[in-house]
Amino acid sequence: MLKLIIPEWPAPCWIKAATTTRHGGFSNHPFDSLNLGLYVGDNVNNVAQNHQLLKDSLGLKQDPLWLKQVHGTRIIAANTSFGPVADAIYSCEPHVVCAVQTADCLPLLICSRTRYCVAAIHAGWKGLAAGIIENSIKTLDCPINDLLVWLGPAIGPQAFVVGEEVIAAFIEKDSKAQKFFKRLDNKHWFANLYSLAKQQLKDLGIGINAIYGGKYCTYTNKEQFFSFRRDRITGRMASLIWISNSS
Repeated sequence: MLKLIIPEWPAPCWIKAATTTRHGGFSNHPFDSLNLGLYVGDNVNNVAQNHQLLKDSLGLKQDPLWLKQVHGTRIIAANTSFGPVADAIYSCEPHVVCAVQTADCLPLLICSRTRYCVAAIHAGWKGLAAGIIENSIKTLDCPINDLLVWLGPAIGPQAFVVGEEVIAAFIEKDSKAQKFFKRLDNKHWFANLYSLAKQQLKDLGIGINAIYGGKYCTYTNKEQFFSFRRDRITGRMASLIWISNSS
């Protein structure tokens, strides 16, 4: 049975959103079972069946535009005629699905409280340090105080071990980021992706009362989530958001 996580946030009634878990699909080990990633080594027919199952289960009128994610800062419109090489996607049209895939990186879902505007962001540490959140928020034609953000399942702060280059990349951009790293040894730190993202959202003017989620750890919860850091060869979850209608 397909198992989904539905964001608990005060989004308007026309906003629909969900994050998949690893359960309910057709893929075999080590991609068992709802792997949605086409380029991770899984059988392509199984992935195609998983895509169709997701579409049917959510009642989607259109297929999501599956991005080629590169840990960069590019955001595209979901109806773009350009190639889908990007790490964030947005839409202001009904039934157009914005989606990102993750297996430890942080997915962010964004919506407007009053306008027809949604976005999905894939934020690994490289994209987060480079400004994927800032670039995405600035691209949306919405007042900052009108936005709601949901942080989906990502690797947690007790599991995400990083090296000196990671902490240096964040501190060079913002010295406040140092407090979101906990030293493990002389060359390694635990990084808190959730807190790093929240600080960036706060700096952009999004209040903490407009930010939800951020309570999962993909690495430690093997039963529910895929994790690249844990397993290397593994599947991908999807976080999706769309406008159900325009009335």
